[in-house]
Amino acid sequence: MAPSTLSRITKALLAPALALGATVGLASAPAHAAVWNSCDQWGNTSLNGYTLYNNIWGSGAGAQCVWANSGTNWGVWADHPNTGGIKSYPNAKKVINKPITSIGSLTSSYNVTVPSSGAYNTSYDIWDTEYDYEIMLWVNHNGAVGPLGTAQGRVSLGGHTWDVYKGNNGANEVFSFLRTSDSNAGTVDILPVLKWIKDTKGWMGNETIGDVQFGYEITSSSGGLDFRTNNLTVSGG
Repeated sequence: MAPSTLSRITKALLAPALALGATVGLASAPAHAAVWNSCDQWGNTSLNGYTLYNNIWGSGAGAQCVWANSGTNWGVWADHPNTGGIKSYPNAKKVINKPITSIGSLTSSYNVTVPSSGAYNTSYDIWDTEYDYEIMLWVNHNGAVGPLGTAQGRVSLGGHTWDVYKGNNGANEVFSFLRTSDSNAGTVDILPVLKWIKDTKGWMGNETIGDVQFGYEITSSSGGLDFRTNNLTVSGG
């Protein structure tokens, strides 16, 4: 979990204005027949109803480039040093903008290819519109990474079994769900997770869910590593 999630939010919101800013390093995107690619720190574009962000927000970051064949097929090459702290969260975002009780269904399917080295997690990052609550669903992770907050037990929801953590980073509440075994492909029923937080635990009210993001929180990827989203779909809302 990021030490300063507010920083990530602010920079993500400012991404369109900053997209023409300085590139990070001299790296170039890997050879793909991509319709879009960017090595800009805040590079972003919209494709097929998804918004893609390069999103290099952490201190001490190295070079990183994102490429996309579509909003649902994209990837990242990153070369971040072997130091602590999250360097980036390249992601694809789908906007929902509905209160939890107005959402009839909300599911997502993912298929990724991730490296066996480095320190990162592959995760959904789900936000309410006021950015008071952050819900993270880790489907896999590698290396020295861990969630913010304290353990709340284990629960089976949305087709998966998760270890749950609850914390606060000073800007918002953070609920992290870590899949008990790594997965590179699957389907998540997100709505039962939201209802469990709201109704079963009472940790939040009938919040309006704004963004469903999916990507890679990268802490280190020294030497350059590839993260590929072979397919991603977010449906419902």
